[in-house]
Amino acid sequence: MEPPLVVPVIDVQNDNFNDLWPAMVVAIKTASFIALDTELSGLGNRKSLLAESIEDRYKAICHAARTRSILSLGIACYKKLDNKAADTYLVQVYNLTLLCSEEYMIEPQSVQFLVQHGFDFNKQYAHGIPYCGGNNKGGSDYQGVHIRALFTELLRARKPLVFHNGLIDMVFLYQSFYAHLPERLATFTADLSDMFPAGIFDTKYVTEFELRLTASYLEYAYKKCQLDNSRSLTSGGTGHHVHVEFCQYAGHMSSYVDYRVCPVIESPEGQTDICQRFSAFGWCPNGTKCPLSHDTDQIILLDEKNKDDKKKRRKRRREKKGGKAEAEGSLVFDGAPKNKISFLEVDQDETAYDQPKVTADPCPESGPLMDIDGNTGQNEGEIMKIESKGNGVCEDNTDTRTSARIVMSDEVTNMTTDMDESRTVDGGREFSDHAAVTDAQKKKAEAGTHRAGFDAFMTGYIFAHSCTLVKTDAVGAAGVKEEEQSWLPTCLNKVYLSGKAAPLNVVKSTFSKSSKAHVQKMATVWGQ
Repeated sequence: MEPPLVVPVIDVQNDNFNDLWPAMVVAIKTASFIALDTELSGLGNRKSLLAESIEDRYKAICHAARTRSILSLGIACYKKLDNKAADTYLVQVYNLTLLCSEEYMIEPQSVQFLVQHGFDFNKQYAHGIPYCGGNNKGGSDYQGVHIRALFTELLRARKPLVFHNGLIDMVFLYQSFYAHLPERLATFTADLSDMFPAGIFDTKYVTEFELRLTASYLEYAYKKCQLDNSRSLTSGGTGHHVHVEFCQYAGHMSSYVDYRVCPVIESPEGQTDICQRFSAFGWCPNGTKCPLSHDTDQIILLDEKNKDDKKKRRKRRREKKGGKAEAEGSLVFDGAPKNKISFLEVDQDETAYDQPKVTADPCPESGPLMDIDGNTGQNEGEIMKIESKGNGVCEDNTDTRTSARIVMSDEVTNMTTDMDESRTVDGGREFSDHAAVTDAQKKKAEAGTHRAGFDAFMTGYIFAHSCTLVKTDAVGAAGVKEEEQSWLPTCLNKVYLSGKAAPLNVVKSTFSKSSKAHVQKMATVWGQ
């Protein structure tokens, strides 16, 4: 059996930012693609984020980005190794704790969610990396050691960027580290297409429309991809597999690293009742108080069993009908799933055996959520599942917000350094496989810590696995040479939109111009 994956996450704070700066810049410059994730202080009115009009959604997200802050930023740099087996990546994961130097809003329920997942607010206020949002407030964006300069290095690297449900991430990153957001969505997408010419990929879109998984929230998608990759590897198949390697951090660098253990999915010893809301959307209003299981491993295995059972039933029906077309409802799993269909509607031929029994109300104190038109059903799930960006809050929090003003008086010291293009920094890093971790380091691993950093790692893993699957299919079907395959061309610059059949295309149309702030910024970034 394949050993469990142990992911080292480098904790970046204000007191070690200078020390880690060279390593981060080299990791960004040498990466094949970069996955990002953010943790936020809140989002405001959740229903506005799911407005029918995409322009209205954008305005709601802009309002949130202007009034709230990024609490932590996860960066996972995936570098494809040429001297290794196909699809082997060296992965470096950073979790940056940030502290906005301006007044911003904090939503209590967002704080509660983050604390439940291990976020340390004491550490953030004491050691967070300071930043100011909007346009640059004095100094140069591309000189010195600060978070805006790191974002500039990300722009100059011209690498593909990968997000999961990334529209909110991109809006917050733009406002926090780049410039004031443009008023129109078309201007924003035009700016993004210039900023990231290598392309933007959204693994939420990938898992729904390319992999067509039963569910697409981040933890589910990552574990499903990891399970499928492990099965393919152990079965001795001829297709490509994803292999990940990490650096072994020694000396003073080891004090900056926390480890996240990813156990191999195994069949549960006893059957446990599954929380259907968590199973469908990756979130439950009762949180840890829910009497039902939130075990993602068990949810995945049960989904696979139900899917196999459905295939068998459809086959029996076809045989009974003499090869006639299947019933209309039986094809729903063959399309791109909007969410967990098994939770929202049940096949007419379903029996109690096929659906896990719910022995307790998963949300006893809340009635069905309704959209503006008074509809329930899919909108309930969409409002609940603004993924990790929504911080697990389905209510409108605008009346329960508190505000905090944080002023940082000390500036980050400027530092110039020569970039060491080697794969070691101060002799502190060496290549290692994921099993080469001491018992002491494993004891250091805690579930829920470094959430943004590990979420970025999971996002990158889903993307790497998806590229492997698509490349294998394309090469086998069309006979195209492997090196001619690009990163998921069918998903390039397509950002997932909740409740919509079509994605947001990140393009610069003939009817939209780049914003004035963006034009000035790009001239600064490239020294024009």
